[in-house]
Amino acid sequence: MANRHLSRSVALQALFEWDFKGKAKGQLKEVAKRVVVDFAPGMDGTDFLYDLLFGVEKNLKSIDGLITKSAPDWPLEQITNVDRNVLRIGIYELKFGGSDDVPPKVAINEAIELAKTFGGASSGKFVNGVLGTIYKEMGEPRKNE
Repeated sequence: MANRHLSRSVALQALFEWDFKGKAKGQLKEVAKRVVVDFAPGMDGTDFLYDLLFGVEKNLKSIDGLITKSAPDWPLEQITNVDRNVLRIGIYELKFGGSDDVPPKVAINEAIELAKTFGGASSGKFVNGVLGTIYKEMGEPRKNE
């Protein structure tokens, strides 16, 4: 498994637990350390993982606002914990993570794959729809890459 894909998987598991436990301030790093030990022992480098986690945490209010705006029929608290946190990772990479490093289509595809792997039967389609809406509203940067 590619290191960035593994980092996204670990980030999802850490965000899932952190979200489930009420998003306590200062707890995300401890949760992430435990998840790395339990699910990715020997993982090479954690810079990208922590960039995702702390980026989501720092921009959580804006990210959740984009989810609410882009999925108006789904109140945030009614979106499954997995789908909500996959969207948070995907939106962070699209809007806040520096698209020079991760092209938008890669961020969307990675989020869809996480949703298919960890979510329900319709998670991939839901994540694709929400992230696709946000990407279009951004003006589809780097569309031809």
